[in-house]
Amino acid sequence: MSDMRSLLIANRGEIAVRIIRSAQEMGLRTIAVYSELDRDALHVDLADEAWNIGPAPAAASYLNMDRIIEVAHEAKADAIHPGYGFLAENATFARKVIDAGIIWVGPPPDAIATMGDKIASRIAAAQAKVESVPGTLEPLGSVDDARAAAEKFGYPVAIKAAHGGGGKGLRIVNTEDELESAFEGARREADAYFGNPEVYVEKYLEFPRHIEAQILCDDHGHATFLGERDCSVQRRHQKLIEETPSPGLDEKTRTRLGKAAIAVAKACGYRSAGTVEFLMDRTGNFYFLEMNTRLQVEHTVTEMVTGIDIVQEQLKIAQGQPLSFDRVNTAGHAIEFRINAEDPARNFLPNPGRVVEYREPAGFGVRVDSWIRPGTKISQYYDNLMAKLVVWGPTRADAINRARRALGEFHIRGVATTIPVHIRVLEHPTFIEGKHHTRWAEDELDFGGIARPTAPALPEDEATAQREITVEIGGRRYLVTYWMPELQPASSGRRPAPRRKPPKLSQPVGNHSGEAGVVTAPMQGTIVKVNTAAGHRINAGEPICVLEAMKMENEVRSPIEGEVVDLRVRPGDTVSSGQVIAIIR
Repeated sequence: MSDMRSLLIANRGEIAVRIIRSAQEMGLRTIAVYSELDRDALHVDLADEAWNIGPAPAAASYLNMDRIIEVAHEAKADAIHPGYGFLAENATFARKVIDAGIIWVGPPPDAIATMGDKIASRIAAAQAKVESVPGTLEPLGSVDDARAAAEKFGYPVAIKAAHGGGGKGLRIVNTEDELESAFEGARREADAYFGNPEVYVEKYLEFPRHIEAQILCDDHGHATFLGERDCSVQRRHQKLIEETPSPGLDEKTRTRLGKAAIAVAKACGYRSAGTVEFLMDRTGNFYFLEMNTRLQVEHTVTEMVTGIDIVQEQLKIAQGQPLSFDRVNTAGHAIEFRINAEDPARNFLPNPGRVVEYREPAGFGVRVDSWIRPGTKISQYYDNLMAKLVVWGPTRADAINRARRALGEFHIRGVATTIPVHIRVLEHPTFIEGKHHTRWAEDELDFGGIARPTAPALPEDEATAQREITVEIGGRRYLVTYWMPELQPASSGRRPAPRRKPPKLSQPVGNHSGEAGVVTAPMQGTIVKVNTAAGHRINAGEPICVLEAMKMENEVRSPIEGEVVDLRVRPGDTVSSGQVIAIIR
């Protein structure tokens, strides 16, 4: 067995906070890493020590493998936990950690590589006698290959990244006319997010449920199914709400699902926590979709009904210990709500900004995993997940009632959030009856009438004699307290606060700003594709370019019909909110 006394968490945000807390309860020394943008983040404050790993862009910090391992050596870390996202499913990073003599808190690199390749994972599932959604078993070489596969399986089909997940590099194709642009878009996004443009075709199941199985495997031959989660409330292939147990799933199907998940895990020599995802059709047949070789965002709902701390189990497994429980006992129903910085009133546009007011709900059966405090800045550089509200109740109806109350208490000002959407979902009879599917929220739920929140001006900092600053020595972060004499104003009385103009709201995607035909960027981001050129005519509603911000692609569309007389962006350009993109006459 490996001796673990200290743990470096190679991540940020709520998942870093969550891991730090469980590790500290086990008596481990916790080591945070942070980008220059995250100097004052909550995970940095909670950890026993913190180290700077680079500039704000993830490629220069949270994805910098060599720097993270260098810090691990300098901080004398015994182990590294990757959380989810960033390097969590990177087999190369896992191998580097192990080769550096550091404990890797995660599955074997070969298992990550097999399941990270969606085609290889489908082959492994077939070897385990678990049926996958019909699709190709080789990457597509061209649009013609994609067209041939689509004709074989029949429309609609999904073009999917072969080396990724989470809805990135995925396009749904309903007709042949959509195929070429979908193929190019999926390849571009796959290359941008996963460093590999390979894609494959899969039959698109209409109106399925998204059901996933949580498993834990140790080195002592124990592979345990902790129950399933229903993740069918989605938008743009991104999960919004997850719950366990899955509504309407009978015990016989649940048992078969658990056995299939364990079979897939054993087929790739799995160890640690993992999630095997399935799509279930209306007849109750389920098909292997993919395996996430990491801790899932929604692991919290499983913890709420089982009482098992999955992070602590991961840490024990990494040290060579067996699972700490003999059987899984579940009780009640749990639901998780992802509180994202998105504006539902503007087609769920990512909404970076500064949180002015923040108050979490509480009470029996309520859990909030978050990294937000008043003054926290939500940056375009990272994912827009602000918090996870998790509620538990003896029954699903009890959990829904508790969720309504908790969401009503959740108070955030400064940025728009998905809280109004969650409240609307809970009011809908389809969700209450448990009859929703993966397309339901996008196709059938009405988000009209959700108002944009207005943010108050940030209050001025009060002058105090005692102050704190953060300094770095040798790359390590230290908090220093110092005192200074109070400054007396030149005149008697308190200086009035300066007048502030109301915050200027950026324009919705595709809307013009000022005079008609002047198209501006709705937010700060990067131009990843340009769809037109100066001198070309364009129809109202046609895309001008694709803007990527906060790990989401957004099409900027023309508000009017006319000629593109001036196009001011090209792929790779970084634009600020309100910056002119094009002029159309």
